[in-house]
Amino acid sequence: MKVCIIGSYAKALVMTADRIPVAGETLMGRDYRGEFGGKGSDMAVQSSRLGAEVSYIGVIGDDTFGKEFVDLMKDEKIDINGLRITKEKSTGTGFIIKDIEARNVIVVDSGANDLFSKEDIDNAEKLIEEADVVLAQLEIPLDTALYAMKVAKKYGKTTILNPAPAVNLKECDLSDVDILTPNETEARVAVGVPTDSELTNSEIAEMLFKTGCKKIIMTLGDKGSGIFEPGVARQVQPYKIEVVDSNGAGDCFNASLATALAAGKEIDESVLYANAVSALCCTKWETVPSYHTAAEVKEFMKKHGKKEIV
Repeated sequence: MKVCIIGSYAKALVMTADRIPVAGETLMGRDYRGEFGGKGSDMAVQSSRLGAEVSYIGVIGDDTFGKEFVDLMKDEKIDINGLRITKEKSTGTGFIIKDIEARNVIVVDSGANDLFSKEDIDNAEKLIEEADVVLAQLEIPLDTALYAMKVAKKYGKTTILNPAPAVNLKECDLSDVDILTPNETEARVAVGVPTDSELTNSEIAEMLFKTGCKKIIMTLGDKGSGIFEPGVARQVQPYKIEVVDSNGAGDCFNASLATALAAGKEIDESVLYANAVSALCCTKWETVPSYHTAAEVKEFMKKHGKKEIV
């Protein structure tokens, strides 16, 4: 199992409050802490803990936060030969407010992630060539993410694009994307309709297929996940758990999906696995501390039984 992450990293500065503040409001918070963040970093850690050989391509700043990231990657046994360290910009940083209902709001300064270029992909092309699955997300420039998908398809790799943070992809060529993995909100942003649109998920998926992507796996929160192919849709039932913290669950889902596919599992089985891993993630606080090992996931799935695909 070899997974290449087209990465992003941001130091997460986190605080808890009783509720999410509204505009112009000041609340007293507590439990300030600094955590590892960034969608690419999260995905790399979770995939590695599930047993994959993970390589990471990305850009960080030459600063304290960047050095902490390098140490994390080494601790998690992740190949960072594709990592560029720059003095031009600081390492990305995110501010997160969490409430006692397991909700959160996040603001991110991309920092050095904005400098991630096609040249960085070319310089680390060998890592893509050696991978089974290449996974990208959009905390880096869109052109760079799509270029990575193009390079990966040149070598016949399975490509996954997680379109988060959400952007309008309606005019983009996603023909090098095998699997697009939005949540329900991101899917609607991607096709340029209001997030409260009454269009069904199947109708949204059919609009997304016009971009050229081959399959869509849409995460549906406590309703599980939807698998969409042109003219065909099915739903994978969720694992019911008591949610402690949902932060990082989407990254967890994508990492486990990529890992399962790299292991040779079929798409339905891979989504079942990703549902289980992301549910288990929600039983603990934060991102990296909530990511479990393959053995823990296996025990969780055994305990909760196989879920239906309808």
